[in-house]
Amino acid sequence: MKGARPVVEVVRLGVVSYQEALRLQQLYVDRHRSSPANALLLCQHLPVYTTGIRHKPYPAALLDRLRLLGADVHRTNRGGLITFHGPGQLVCYPVLNLGNFTKSVRWYVCELEKTIISVCRRFGIEASTSPHTGVWVGDQKICAIGIHCGRYITSHGLALNCNTDMSWFGHIVPCGIEGKGVTSLTVKLQRDVSVEDTIPHLLDAFRQHFNCELTEEHTAE
Repeated sequence: MKGARPVVEVVRLGVVSYQEALRLQQLYVDRHRSSPANALLLCQHLPVYTTGIRHKPYPAALLDRLRLLGADVHRTNRGGLITFHGPGQLVCYPVLNLGNFTKSVRWYVCELEKTIISVCRRFGIEASTSPHTGVWVGDQKICAIGIHCGRYITSHGLALNCNTDMSWFGHIVPCGIEGKGVTSLTVKLQRDVSVEDTIPHLLDAFRQHFNCELTEEHTAE
């Protein structure tokens, strides 16, 4: 029916490796070739450092040092530079056909930012955007955003620090931004805020800002 809101399937993956999340994202991207398959993949990752698109590769010695910490390292096709994903971080991969929403990458990133700002506000935290990517609380990044978009099909997405072990970020310059810090919902509120605590707020905010209907799916292929 004309004017109907797009339907987005929520897929809760639990704790998965970064490589498995990439495989599942590609599965949902491929589904768009035959029919509407908008999906919101929610997960936590085992410790991993990911690098985005940049002009020069990171020095092999740096990447080896990160692996020695017990984390995987992956190069990706998302925007942005190096960041960390791990337990206690809510990772959200929207796989959307922007033709069902607004065919603008700028609009899409802006709505992701607004979604996270709304989540933070629900916890009583004033967050904002900045000239840098992501969502910030003062000079500290609370949510990294790095997307890929091909033929208006999105992949990759955002990572919101809930009760992440922040010491992992001390081994890198997160997203390549010097002189800035990172923070989490737990650090800002000085009480434990888990991924499970945060997911309902994220879903409500996503539904509002993307003007869509959400359906639940608890398993993935």
